[in-house]
Amino acid sequence: MHDWIQELPVAITVCDKDAIVIEMNDKAAQVNASHGGKELIGHSLYDCHQARSIEIIKRMLATGEANTYTIDKAGQKKLIHQQPWFKDGEIAGLVEFSIILPADMAHYVRG
Repeated sequence: MHDWIQELPVAITVCDKDAIVIEMNDKAAQVNASHGGKELIGHSLYDCHQARSIEIIKRMLATGEANTYTIDKAGQKKLIHQQPWFKDGEIAGLVEFSIILPADMAHYVRG
């Protein structure tokens, strides 16, 4: 992973087409510290998710569709965006971005 991504204040986790974690930046390791942090690299996403989430992961890997939602966790609102990544036009895995949203975030409608 590039140096600038490591210190980006957005948690980024990458898995391969078999749902094995292959990369995570420093923020993702910090967010997942109680589950092992960077030691999660090489482990399956299926081992740390519930059945509903596993079905969503499998669907994204099969169809190439993205999954985006917001959560409230530990008093912070977060945007979660999970997006397949591709190699030579084929689904190669997923990338998850977890972004802390400001409580007073502006919203604009542009034409």
